[in-house]
Amino acid sequence: MTIALVLVDIQNDYFPGGKMELSGIEQAAENASKLLASFRMQQLPVYHIQHISVRPGATFFLPDTAGVKINEQVLPLKSEIVIEKHYPNSFRDTSLLNHLNEKGIKHLVIAGAMSHMCIDATTRAAFDYHFECTVIEDACATKDLKFGDLLVPAKYIHAGFMSALDGTYAEIKSYKDFLLI
Repeated sequence: MTIALVLVDIQNDYFPGGKMELSGIEQAAENASKLLASFRMQQLPVYHIQHISVRPGATFFLPDTAGVKINEQVLPLKSEIVIEKHYPNSFRDTSLLNHLNEKGIKHLVIAGAMSHMCIDATTRAAFDYHFECTVIEDACATKDLKFGDLLVPAKYIHAGFMSALDGTYAEIKSYKDFLLI
């Protein structure tokens, strides 16, 4: 089965000092870097997804800023494909599906940010396109969210979304468990 790594939005604005700092992003990026090294060592395809905000009023991932750049821990090689997106779903109005189909990819390993937004949207879309998906939960990060007066800590947001994806949409694994396969 042909497998590929899809790294979603591991960009500077999500890191300390960025415009949308996420809880646990440094550890998630470190784990994503280890996945990336493994895929490169095995000469397996890697796709970097880069969100560029073009909607009016956007506050982060703005064009031509340091925050929009892919973080140095997972910088793409010249031979790796970078796909620009403008929506949470990495397939919407992008060339990702075409690239995957051209290579005969059937299984996606997904990591990045944010667990509750782009990872969720991308994984569900991939499932709808009949890909087998594995989400590497400790190579993903999110943030605290508010719902009315309720503040929901990032660890619960992350756990909720990973548990919702697990089974039907994806197999959820840690990077260590995945690398043992």
